[in-house]
Amino acid sequence: MKQENLHLTGVERHFDDDEIIVSKTDPKGRITYANDVFLRISGYSENQLLGQPHSIIRHPHMPRCVFALMWDTIVKGREIFAYVINRAANGDHYWVLANVTPTLNADGTIRGYHSNRRKPRREAITAVSALYVQLCQEEAAVQNRRDGMALGTASLTGLLSTQGVDYDQFVFTL
Repeated sequence: MKQENLHLTGVERHFDDDEIIVSKTDPKGRITYANDVFLRISGYSENQLLGQPHSIIRHPHMPRCVFALMWDTIVKGREIFAYVINRAANGDHYWVLANVTPTLNADGTIRGYHSNRRKPRREAITAVSALYVQLCQEEAAVQNRRDGMALGTASLTGLLSTQGVDYDQFVFTL
């Protein structure tokens, strides 16, 4: 099933405060592990997820510039925290507060990534939703996707600079 062909239902899925969505990927972002909470919330089976790019759950309302920032951070061996809206197999959506951490080999090279996702606070979702709508609009304002992502990135970078914080610090202020 092609993820980008899925319709959106507008239905939000929820998970409990004490649950953690966990996944692991190889260095290219292909899923190598998904816990039961991830399977239940995403609506995918383990067979449908393993070996697939983590972007299989990418929601179209998630700004590409935020994913670019995440990748730029983790490929440098640093962890990142981010609010992410994901799309379930049937087109529902769910919000997470993600913590993505590189997994290193003994020689310090990255052998994959580990992501823990917790239930975000509703106030944080409200705040970040408005920003993500703005960033997605900026990304879509030009025909060239690369130029659109550059516009979104410039807007996000400008916001962070104005507030004097990096993205992690911004996330924790919400």
